[in-house]
Amino acid sequence: MENFRFLNWTIYTEAKNIFGKILIINNKLPNEIKFSLGDQPIRSSLSVVLNIAEGSGKNSDRELNRYFNIAIGSLYETLANLDILKDEKYISKEQYNSLFTQIESIIKQLGGFKKLLK
Repeated sequence: MENFRFLNWTIYTEAKNIFGKILIINNKLPNEIKFSLGDQPIRSSLSVVLNIAEGSGKNSDRELNRYFNIAIGSLYETLANLDILKDEKYISKEQYNSLFTQIESIIKQLGGFKKLLK
């Protein structure tokens, strides 16, 4: 299990939680946008989960840092998608605010990890 250290990281669990919530949101979207606007936050939030996992398996802090940077970029992309869904009234302000808080928390945690790596 030591080889898969990301499984014990809070940020990994929280990223999976966001991904799950976005899947639920996507399932409730009208078909006309489900596979265009709705698909993008699924891909970007999944990218966060996968980059945290993949980065944890790298041999150097520099490589891990690079994957964390990609995950942070994907979090920004996810938030932008959610902002559009909110503006277009596909999700509520409450849903948006909840996910905003979770995304902000993960970005801060990744930033803290990055500081430790320097």
